Amino acid sequence: MTSLSLIGGQVSVTGGLAKGGLQYASDIGAEVIQVFVTNPRGWALAVGNPVQDVKLRESGVLSFVHAPYLINMGSPSADTLEKSVATVRHGLQRSYAIGAAGLVVHTGSAVSQHRDDAMRQLREHLLPLLEEIPDDGPDLLLEPMAGQGAMLCATVQDLEPYLAALDWHPKAGVCLDTCHAFAAGHDLSATEGVRETFDALHAVAPGRLKLIHANDSKDVCGSKKDRHENIGSGHIGVEPFAELIRHPAAAGVPLCIETPGGVDKHREDIELLKKLRAR
Repeated sequence: MTSLSLIGGQVSVTGGLAKGGLQYASDIGAEVIQVFVTNPRGWALAVGNPVQDVKLRESGVLSFVHAPYLINMGSPSADTLEKSVATVRHGLQRSYAIGAAGLVVHTGSAVSQHRDDAMRQLREHLLPLLEEIPDDGPDLLLEPMAGQGAMLCATVQDLEPYLAALDWHPKAGVCLDTCHAFAAGHDLSATEGVRETFDALHAVAPGRLKLIHANDSKDVCGSKKDRHENIGSGHIGVEPFAELIRHPAAAGVPLCIETPGGVDKHREDIELLKKLRAR
């Protein structure tokens, strides 16, 4: 990657992973895309269409895959854990098939069990999946959450023990969601807030940041609520995103919106981020 951060978003794949996804990307002006390769709110694992896979891979568009939301490697439920492992493995295999740079996975929750037990379980089941990734395969991108409940990783500082549990595996990267970070207590809207957050991220996990989910927040800092808003329409505001783009730790790291609305709103958010980048 260069120092220029590509800007894009989550795209609809209605009509086919490549056909629908690339058309949506064109409609909103996306330079990088994020897709779902299976139902994000279910356990059923879609096989995929080899023709669409090849077309997306050969398109040259940088892509990422977002894993289903139900995945939780820290769950005390044996059924949830088993399905989570299978779904992450499936996501990594599908990411490799379409040439995606990474698979984004939420970092999970201990739910009702002790945090230490959840972290040991996480290591036991996630580390082998990292070992299965070929050298030219996708990174597994860990996305810290908003901090609600017994989340295992929410703040930037939480990434250190999380990555340590995975032996700092070279295929373990980070996807930072600005709405999640803000909800978890990193006040990106404050003077020096972006600098302090990204300085801390670089100190904790240098070189691990591979993707940024650029989302404003419907709720105030520290709310622990994961509710995305369009850029500049929430409590983070516009200027922090300009500061984020300029921060050395974010240099060359793609920005992907996951904001409300359809084509028009997504195009507006991407155009705004591009204007901030052009400064």
